[in-house]
Amino acid sequence: MLQTYFADMHIHIGRDMYNKPVKITGAKTLTLTNVLKEASRNKGIQMVGVIDSHAPAVQQELKQLIEQGAAYELNDGGVQFEQVTLLLGSEIEIYDENCKGPIHVLCFFPTLAKIEQFSEWLTTKMKNITLSSQRYYGTAKELQYKVKELEGIFIPAHVFTPFKSTYGKGVHKSLKEVFDPDLIDGIELGLSSDTDMADQISELHDYTFVSNSDAHSLAKIAREYQEIRMEEPSFKEFYWALHEVNDRKITKNFGMNPQLGKYHTTVCSKCLEQVPYNTKQCPSCGSKKIINGVFDRIQELTDAETVTRERPPYLYQVPLEYLPKLGPKTFQKLLDRFQTEMYVIHHATLEELQEIVPEKLATAIIQMREGNLMINAGGGGRYGSIAQSE
Repeated sequence: MLQTYFADMHIHIGRDMYNKPVKITGAKTLTLTNVLKEASRNKGIQMVGVIDSHAPAVQQELKQLIEQGAAYELNDGGVQFEQVTLLLGSEIEIYDENCKGPIHVLCFFPTLAKIEQFSEWLTTKMKNITLSSQRYYGTAKELQYKVKELEGIFIPAHVFTPFKSTYGKGVHKSLKEVFDPDLIDGIELGLSSDTDMADQISELHDYTFVSNSDAHSLAKIAREYQEIRMEEPSFKEFYWALHEVNDRKITKNFGMNPQLGKYHTTVCSKCLEQVPYNTKQCPSCGSKKIINGVFDRIQELTDAETVTRERPPYLYQVPLEYLPKLGPKTFQKLLDRFQTEMYVIHHATLEELQEIVPEKLATAIIQMREGNLMINAGGGGRYGSIAQSE
């Protein structure tokens, strides 16, 4: 039985796909091939999900990789590229009559043929299938039924984000207001929450939690991920792990400290002052643009006194790019020495790090691993940050 690292079911291949490829400063274009290379060669993970795989341009690039012999489909679902398995996904925005506001969901399919069928169906439900996270015209349950008809996986995305999520603005109290709970395969926590926070809501006890980030650049890949016990990295094995079949399961969740998320605290989006939950007008600047925080929203929804299932440990990690004074050249030196960012974050010893970087930076990496760095909490769309030491 393998311990597989699965990261980022939530990677966008550019906001307007291949019509105007998105350039990332200091990085390569965010294409499917570059995502797969980054995941396989630099991140040290074995599974990655791309949620723009419904787009014809992404499907065409994947077909070219298969034709070139650089990738191949697995018998149990997924596409193998070098050391990483790709899961073919789609992020969709739902806003039916049962929703208070728009909700993002993730849909994954075992084969290229299945997601092509899904894409064909989506063309009757969307205005522009080539764009990322587009509005779907239909009910949430109708979408769930279609995903299951095509043997797919259905997961509500970043469920606590103030915008476009299940508990953010999608429902009043319960996901049952919108979804068929029996057709949900897992819950994506998002950056501003962790297992302990989410388990305060009793209806979530039925589901496996996945920790993934909404990655819009190569550097953000594996900002959050999970370790999964499975026989091999494949779609079927991942589905089994979500439902804990035959001893498959998620064994660890890795994610940023929720305080580093963009929406952890309730903040005035104009002056960025922290304010009480459900404040209508900022007492500092008078703005009415208040963004309620994830921490406060969960407190409002809390109804569970005990957790009814055993959860894997949720281990905090901070991507190296968050460390002050760790620039691109130093990052590359670390990769040259340790091969993957995962190894640097979790395994390299202080002595090994000091061979490559200054002592102060090496110590900061160890402190980050142990959760001993001071954090300035994020909110109002602004990420939290690591406090710089003197």
